[in-house]
Amino acid sequence: MTINPIPSTAPRGSMAEALLPGAYFHDAWAIAAAQPELEALGQFLRVASTTPRWIDRLMGLRNRIVGWFGLKNLGGLAGIDPDKRPSAYQPGDRVGIFTLLSKEDDEVLLGDDDKHLKVVVSVHKTPGAGSGQTLVTVTTVVHVKNWLGRLYMLPVAPAHRVIARTMVRAVGRVS
Repeated sequence: MTINPIPSTAPRGSMAEALLPGAYFHDAWAIAAAQPELEALGQFLRVASTTPRWIDRLMGLRNRIVGWFGLKNLGGLAGIDPDKRPSAYQPGDRVGIFTLLSKEDDEVLLGDDDKHLKVVVSVHKTPGAGSGQTLVTVTTVVHVKNWLGRLYMLPVAPAHRVIARTMVRAVGRVS
């Protein structure tokens, strides 16, 4: 059974909420976790390891195009070490296309900083008081640095919404 994520906001008091002032773009999606015992980074790793092939193909296309403009090749979302446990990751480590910025049991920040923009993704867990369900909210915050960042976001923002919703859906999928 697939549960669809719902549009949300950055969780109140989260590290993601603190990043919102001045953001050029942000969105958040929430869903009940199929594996609530996983910490926030474990949720991300579980989802990244099941990235649909079409998303990694889009990332490959993105990497080829942005190379013409001197931007980073980020690799693919699924490019994680399947044998590395969540507890082994430390801030500064690469996790797929992102760098681990901050790691707590209930929230991780992953991101990338390039000459055109800075993006931070938060994966936040909220235990359900009384409901027994754990809510996972994935918030993306983008701060553009220049005209190239604004130009970059024109096609990326709509594509991101589709990709983010697809990836967050996997948090609620029983495997």
